[in-house]
Amino acid sequence: MTLLNSLVTELRRGTLTLAVLSQLRSPQYGYSLVQSLEKSGITIEQSTLYPLLRRLEKQELVTSSWDTTEKRPRKYYVLSEFGTEIYEQLKEEWEKTSAELRSLLKGDESSEVD
Repeated sequence: MTLLNSLVTELRRGTLTLAVLSQLRSPQYGYSLVQSLEKSGITIEQSTLYPLLRRLEKQELVTSSWDTTEKRPRKYYVLSEFGTEIYEQLKEEWEKTSAELRSLLKGDESSEVD
């Protein structure tokens, strides 16, 4: 793995949590979650998604339940009340950090022009 790939992976790690939480405001099962994230341009491997969902459940941010009405049982995940609060706070933090970084990176561009 190149240095750039390693840094990109590190950068994405935290953003994946926020991306997943954003999609769990309504119940989703694993595959539907992968699809909705991919629609937004975010790729996530199932080998990354399921451990993340288990961790979020352990942290009580997400609850899960089995739907056995279909031929194939599916485990659905949804934000808990606590998860919704944390999601809103994380989203605010992300927006603040993004704005700060945008400002810093714009400064980068203007110094290159000089």
